[in-house]
Amino acid sequence: MRTFKVVGVMSGTSMDGLDIAHCDLTLKEDGRWDYEINKAITVSYNETWRVRLSKLRNQSALVFYKTDRYFGQYIGQIINDFLEENDLSADLISSHGHTIFHQPEKNISVQVGNGQAITAVTGIPAVTDFRYQDVVKNGEGAPVSGIGDELLFKEFDMCLNLGGFANISTSVNGVRLAYDICPVNILLNRMAREFGQEYDQDGKIAESGRIDYDLLSLLNDIEFYSIEPPKSLGREWINKNLWYHVRESRISKEDKMKTLVDHMAEQIGNNIEKLSDGDASLKRVFVTGGGAFNNTLIDHLRTHTDAEIIIPDENIVKFKEALIFALMGLLRVNNKENIWSSMTGADSDSIGGHLAGDFTGLINAQ
Repeated sequence: MRTFKVVGVMSGTSMDGLDIAHCDLTLKEDGRWDYEINKAITVSYNETWRVRLSKLRNQSALVFYKTDRYFGQYIGQIINDFLEENDLSADLISSHGHTIFHQPEKNISVQVGNGQAITAVTGIPAVTDFRYQDVVKNGEGAPVSGIGDELLFKEFDMCLNLGGFANISTSVNGVRLAYDICPVNILLNRMAREFGQEYDQDGKIAESGRIDYDLLSLLNDIEFYSIEPPKSLGREWINKNLWYHVRESRISKEDKMKTLVDHMAEQIGNNIEKLSDGDASLKRVFVTGGGAFNNTLIDHLRTHTDAEIIIPDENIVKFKEALIFALMGLLRVNNKENIWSSMTGADSDSIGGHLAGDFTGLINAQ
């Protein structure tokens, strides 16, 4: 049985950089996959790329086109350097891209990082633009990583990712459900920059503050939290529905950070309790993403749920999403469904992703 070497690439909405993981993927007889993350890195964005990506939603079509290409070339060069420095080779690159627009109510979810540009620079076939087909089918286009939770981490009752947004997935009656819960690092990092920091290391800023219950009540009353899944969130939603509550509050920045953390923990805890229906035997929660390193957030989460919070080794915490996109790319190459409508609410499952390059040697990987 062949093992495929796939580079998974993830650029999250929290704008911390590119997560790149070189993975071995092997299909097992039971339909699940063996995986190994051989080497992984996070390449932080410099200020030029941070500004380009954050401002792109307001730029012209020409600037958008050029950025899509140049960002693809940038990803390709980063991968070339990564493979050379670690003496690695790859059969496939699978890149999520960076989300610029996410408006599922308008059937729109757009990522940049052109796959043809990635392949042109690396000479390695690439899969990109995973969400397009799902949103055309009236799906949310997110979260899509629940398929990896099912195929790689099924032994846990729930998988919770604390990235730019918190998303959760679980299996109910043999069907994998997944949805976004609330913003996490996209907000906490925004607040941290007001302290001259890129992020709140270990949650120390939040720990120094106090909860403001007036602001907390306003945040918890936001309509999105009462909507049943499938549902997903984007940067646009934050600016329209949440951020003005934080901006207009007259409390200290430390208190804003602490209040945001407790708001997030409460929303996540509420959803864990709802999905488990209070059954303690269904509360083994596998937690990944940058927010897993925020001790204050995790401490607050434990006050809002009695679930067993399981935080794996650092490699999985940081690179689980990149690993899952590596798997999704391999499924796409072999025309296997890789986005399930049970998670996104689409009319049907999708074989998502645009192909760039020669995939001859990758066909029939399963």
